[in-house]
Amino acid sequence: MSVRLPAAVLWDLDGTLIDSEPYWFAEEQALVESSGGTWTYADALALVGRALLDSAAYILARSDVDLTPEDVVDRLVAGVAGRIRAEVPWRPGARELLAALREEGVPTGLVTMSYRPITDSLTAALPNGSFDIIVSGEDVTNGKPHPEPYLTGAARLGVAAPDCIAIEDSETGARSAAGAGARTIVVPSVKAVPRMPGVVQIPTLVGVTPTDLVDLPGFAALPSRG
Repeated sequence: MSVRLPAAVLWDLDGTLIDSEPYWFAEEQALVESSGGTWTYADALALVGRALLDSAAYILARSDVDLTPEDVVDRLVAGVAGRIRAEVPWRPGARELLAALREEGVPTGLVTMSYRPITDSLTAALPNGSFDIIVSGEDVTNGKPHPEPYLTGAARLGVAAPDCIAIEDSETGARSAAGAGARTIVVPSVKAVPRMPGVVQIPTLVGVTPTDLVDLPGFAALPSRG
C-alpha cells in the first residue's frame, strides 16, 4: 500500500521549532531598559512573527533607544543567537517530526524572519542536512505576513506553494503561509491565533507523524508523494 507523504514541509522557527520567544522578550526588555525605558509583555507580544526591521521600528518609536534600526536588529539577533547556542528550547514534538520527515525523504525548508546568526545557531544543534533550504529575514524584501517568504521557500525547493505544508505558531506567520497558498498548520505558542479559512490548528506536534500532516481535516486534496 502506498503511504501518503507531504510533497514538502516548510517550517517556521521562533515559537514553532523552538520556544525562543522568551529569548526575544528578554533581549528586547534589556535593550529598552538600558535606555531607561519600560518594556511590557504586551509590547513583546506585538512583535511576535514580525520582520525584524519592523520590530526595530516599533522599539524605537516607544523608547529612547538611540540606535539605528539596523543596530537594534544586530543587538537583538546577537543576544538571541547566543542564548540558543547555550540552550536550544525545542518545542514539544517538533524535533521528532522534523527527523521523521527527513527519514522519509520529504523535502524540508526553514522559513523565518530571524537572521542567519540565529538560523546558524539552530542548525548547529541539528544533524547535517536537516533542511534542504533556509529562507531567513535577509533573503526577502517583504517579511511576514506578506507571502513572499513562503513563496521563496517553495520556489527554492522546486515545489509549488499549494503542494507544501507550512507549520507556524503565529497569526502573522499563518497569514504569510496561507497567502502563499501553502496548506498551513498552526500550533499556537505564546499567543492565541484567530481561526482562518484553510488554516488548521492543532494543540501540539507531540506524536504527529509525516502521514498525519496529510490526513488532517481540510487537507484531503493535498498532493502527496505517495
